[in-house]
Amino acid sequence: MTPATPVPAVRENAALPPVFDTLVVVGPGLIGSSVLRRAKERGGLARHVIAVDIDPAVCARVAELGIADEVMEDAAKAAAKADCVMLCVPVGAMGPVAASVIPAMKPGAILTEVGSTKVSVIEAIKPFLRPDVPYVPAHPMAGTEFSGPDAGFVTLFEDRWCLLTPLEGTPSAAVEAIRTLWERCGARLRDMTPAHHDRVCAIVSHLPHLLAFTICGTADDLADETRSEVLDFAASGFRDFTRIAASDPIMWRDIFLLNREALLEMLARFMEDAQAMARAIRWGDEDYIVDRIERGRKIRKSLIENRQA
Repeated sequence: MTPATPVPAVRENAALPPVFDTLVVVGPGLIGSSVLRRAKERGGLARHVIAVDIDPAVCARVAELGIADEVMEDAAKAAAKADCVMLCVPVGAMGPVAASVIPAMKPGAILTEVGSTKVSVIEAIKPFLRPDVPYVPAHPMAGTEFSGPDAGFVTLFEDRWCLLTPLEGTPSAAVEAIRTLWERCGARLRDMTPAHHDRVCAIVSHLPHLLAFTICGTADDLADETRSEVLDFAASGFRDFTRIAASDPIMWRDIFLLNREALLEMLARFMEDAQAMARAIRWGDEDYIVDRIERGRKIRKSLIENRQA
């Protein structure tokens, strides 16, 4: 256990009773460390927050940053203290981590996670669930291309959507507790089924990342002279793709593989549309080209109006 250095903060939720007495965040990366910062600097989430990571270097950095009251390497020991355990690990690790923490959790403590695929994560966690430990899956739709405990910030979730996919039979009090936690993080809440969640995220998040990685790979495979010009003269569109492509490779490998059905469906639809645009360009179909551009402009305008851009 590593003692953490407290940080002075403006605690705007300090007058509110905390949602939990003790909150354990397993995986203090971008999402996890942002939750920790929100809890410490704004209040209202938990009286006591514990950060957990198997990497001693990460634990040491979290302690240096002072964004948790305790920092531990043993997830099970931390979970034994928790009123809520939040798993913020890559989706491929959710099952094994849940298997280690659930047996140690107190009856009535809540398990939640922030995975960006839901069907696969729920299936991975279900075999280890206990009837006295409610499980509330969640997915905050917020992020950057950065990772690690230094990447987080207090306002990451402000005005961003957090999607809840509660399971049938989950006590309403547990769902409301997780809902309140994310509301106090600044998020907007929406409930949906796990399968619908995965299809939505396939088009709005997973497919754009796949395209960004692929386009950057295409540029990297060009002949040396052309490649150097791509890097020298990259315009804003290509720079936007490189920002997305800078995301964590292990995290996105797991997302692609664990949401493969929904992602491949959306990729197939995109490829059909891309072929239609290619035909329009080949045959000079100006109306089709303008229609597609105008539809893109409308979507961008809608995102701005919805405070998502």
